[in-house]
Amino acid sequence: MSILVDGSTRVICQGITGSAGAFHTKGCLEYGTKMVGGSTPGKGGQKDANGLPVFNTVSQAVKETGATATMIFVPPPGAADAIMEAADAGIKVIVAITEGIPVLDMVKARAFLDAIPEAKRPYLIGPNCPGVITPGNNGTGCKIGIMPGYIHTPASEAKSGKKVGIISRSGTLTYEAVWQCSTRGIGQTTCVGIGGDPVKGLNFIDIVKMMNDDKDTDGIVLIGEIGGGDEVLAGKWIKDHCKKPVVAFIAGRTAPPGRRMGHAGAIISGGDDTAQSKLKALAACGLAIAESPATMGATMAQVLGVNA
Repeated sequence: MSILVDGSTRVICQGITGSAGAFHTKGCLEYGTKMVGGSTPGKGGQKDANGLPVFNTVSQAVKETGATATMIFVPPPGAADAIMEAADAGIKVIVAITEGIPVLDMVKARAFLDAIPEAKRPYLIGPNCPGVITPGNNGTGCKIGIMPGYIHTPASEAKSGKKVGIISRSGTLTYEAVWQCSTRGIGQTTCVGIGGDPVKGLNFIDIVKMMNDDKDTDGIVLIGEIGGGDEVLAGKWIKDHCKKPVVAFIAGRTAPPGRRMGHAGAIISGGDDTAQSKLKALAACGLAIAESPATMGATMAQVLGVNA
């Protein structure tokens, strides 16, 4: 199984005619994702370079293609509006790749989403994230975003028989964890890059809950950063509720207090925001700690009993 997306997910791209949207739409198509169109205001009725239909609005795209998911490559000034437009059109999974969205814009977008009744509320991934992927071949997988699909191993092809879910605030470290697991014969059910902005959609606890309920996920890799307390809150939930082993890595051990490091949310604002304090808290919650980004896969292999 998987979470959020699978081979049947029908995807559009908001900003499909821009350079980034066009490039990554092509990459998702080549991976096997069911890309069914896109939207760019004022360019409705055209076809993109891949032959996909372009619509003026998301609602038109949903009506004509049956899309249930979107990836957003709209420039920062309009990206929050794009999120709200997708939600208003009934999209179920919104993947906002755009980096640099003003925080106040995201506050408004979150308020808009939170006002939607829970049963109809879409899942928002991001912004400022690599996206989500459920690995699969021959139309069984779905890649929505910018991650390199070839490094992922479908759960059905895991040589060790073990499969993990991966959650990360860092795109690059997501890929590193995936590659380390794949080279050890550990497959992936779904990998989610939640992004590093201070105001975003799904968080660690949300994804951990989904992966804990997924019968095919044997373990979870959680990759956090300095800044905020989301990792520690997730650790406490894992201690009380999670039935699966969780490996954690926290980036930013050498980060000086008060300085932004990479992501808008990666800034130490208090003693509990440091990498050391988070690692200590997560270890106390029973998570296995990877001491280095180079040992994430080996640590996961060890807790799953896979020969590394």
